[in-house]
Amino acid sequence: MKTSLSMFIVAALCCAVPAGAAERHMMQPIVPAGKLAEARGLKNPLSNSPEVIEQGKSVYNGKGGCVTCHGIDGDGKGPASATMNPSPRNFQHHGFWRHRTEGEVFWAIKYGSPGTAMIAFGSVLSDKEIWALIQYERTFAGSHGPGMMGRGGGMGPGGGMGGREGMGHRGRKGGKDE
Repeated sequence: MKTSLSMFIVAALCCAVPAGAAERHMMQPIVPAGKLAEARGLKNPLSNSPEVIEQGKSVYNGKGGCVTCHGIDGDGKGPASATMNPSPRNFQHHGFWRHRTEGEVFWAIKYGSPGTAMIAFGSVLSDKEIWALIQYERTFAGSHGPGMMGRGGGMGPGGGMGGREGMGHRGRKGGKDE
């Protein structure tokens, strides 16, 4: 009953956002500037073992209600996504994982992401459930790898990466800008 109620609340809040389908640019931070250093300092204490990933999947599809907005495949096209502006993040996009740390993703799940329909889940999910959820969400990126996850550097003010590593697709001849 509690899970159904929390999923209903998530769906209702998601649908209260103005219509539109524009996704925020991949480089736009998901954590407010004043909290970025704190968020980047957070490290996932859980492994990416099959058991932890399965726990994260259970949270994603159940108690967390993530599937409602981010979709069954993590592509940002869940049933409530059509009414959101900006649209939910696409966890399949390698840029999402390359340009932020796991601490930033944790912070956004726990406290919400200002300017989006991403509400705070800190009162619904335990820290352990959030960390397991992140391990599952990372699986949507497939072979793109973890990028900045866990390295602490991140992108944006004060956390920029030098050299080709921070250039994304721009560093490859003929590559597409993200």
